[in-house]
Amino acid sequence: MQTHTPVRWIRAATRSMTLAALLTVATLAGASTSSAPAFTLPSRSGDTVSLADLQGQVVMLNFWASWCGPCRQEMPLLEQMHKRYSALGFTLLGVNVEANTEDAERFLEATPVSFPILFDKDSKVSRLYNVSAMPSTVFIDRKGNVRHVHRGYKPGDESAYLDQIRALLRE
Repeated sequence: MQTHTPVRWIRAATRSMTLAALLTVATLAGASTSSAPAFTLPSRSGDTVSLADLQGQVVMLNFWASWCGPCRQEMPLLEQMHKRYSALGFTLLGVNVEANTEDAERFLEATPVSFPILFDKDSKVSRLYNVSAMPSTVFIDRKGNVRHVHRGYKPGDESAYLDQIRALLRE
């Protein structure tokens, strides 16, 4: 009856992979509420910004790069969100992931924004947040928990961003 052992092993492995896939989908869909990894990064203005200093705020981290077309497309929309909700306890942080900031600086001269731009030159923070696509957007609630993660951007995603911002501000 040794022939049944591989079948049992395959079924068990399939169940484990299915569970892992479901957990991954739930996490990507924003169903988890894990604690947001702490970080401190230099900002474009010359200061340093620490996530710990933003406790009590709804925080949106937007990981972007100047070479990323969808990042460039959503940047003006992010600026509108920042202007509309920043007085209500919302903080938007643009986290540039390029090792050399010159291209980012040139892009920001052409497309100015008023929200803080942080530089993650060595991708340490990007790795903490498992950034695997550009742009990636992470929503953090007032208690410091990751509530939603968006990978990539397509027109219309800003509606989901706005819904998430408003819902988190109401909490």
